[in-house]
Amino acid sequence: MPALIFDCDGVLADTERYGHLPAFNATFAEFGLPVHWSDAEYAVKVLIGGGKERMASLLTPEFIAANHLPTDDDAQRQLLAAWHKRKTEIYTGLVDSGALPARPGIARLTSQAIAAGWTLAVASTSAEPSVRAVLEHAVGADASRFAVFAGDIVPRKKPAPDIYLLALRELNLDPDEAAVVEDSGNGAAAALAAGLRTLVTTSSYTADEDFTGASLVVSSLGDEADPARVVSDPLSINPGREITLATVEQILQTPRPRLPEEKQ
Repeated sequence: MPALIFDCDGVLADTERYGHLPAFNATFAEFGLPVHWSDAEYAVKVLIGGGKERMASLLTPEFIAANHLPTDDDAQRQLLAAWHKRKTEIYTGLVDSGALPARPGIARLTSQAIAAGWTLAVASTSAEPSVRAVLEHAVGADASRFAVFAGDIVPRKKPAPDIYLLALRELNLDPDEAAVVEDSGNGAAAALAAGLRTLVTTSSYTADEDFTGASLVVSSLGDEADPARVVSDPLSINPGREITLATVEQILQTPRPRLPEEKQ
């Protein structure tokens, strides 16, 4: 049976600008850190896969000394874990408040896939509680239909393919049986490196990123109020105003992406 694997942040909901960024900044304030990422600064930070990894980018020798932070590795790991735990709590609270509505077409495409008997999954580098919170608000009761692969369950985060390779193994899928919905260059690179056909729905911070190898790039999955706009259609998929399961089936019939080591 075919499978549809979604990234979380930027795909299920526009979580980065309206969820993760304010949660990071609120956490920094609570811990007394002189950090407040602007929208422009965070546009660079999102290129780092993983929330703890983004926080760890603060720990330069100068920042550590100026803020009297621990210098040994174990103490820094504990500090990052505490920061990230609180950030996840704040972020989950924002999701629960309804501040992050689902992106256009998510519930519709999910319902179509369920009706057709497809396997559904989420593969994300974000913390699992954050992912499950977004998923539940994006698709409601259908969230229980999803397998969730999230957080630190793989040694390398996107753009490495580890999370997608794990999903394929756990779901007993061949790459030819699964399509991925991503929103970022790192995410698309991870899916493509796993040999997966990839549909990209660009989000707040990713419109100008490199999606070479993606089967189709659109502004969103689309709905009546906010139709999908084609950004790149290298395989002549020619989608309509809404990306449907038929669109995904068409993508699965296109040539499998070549792995990086296969490129000449």
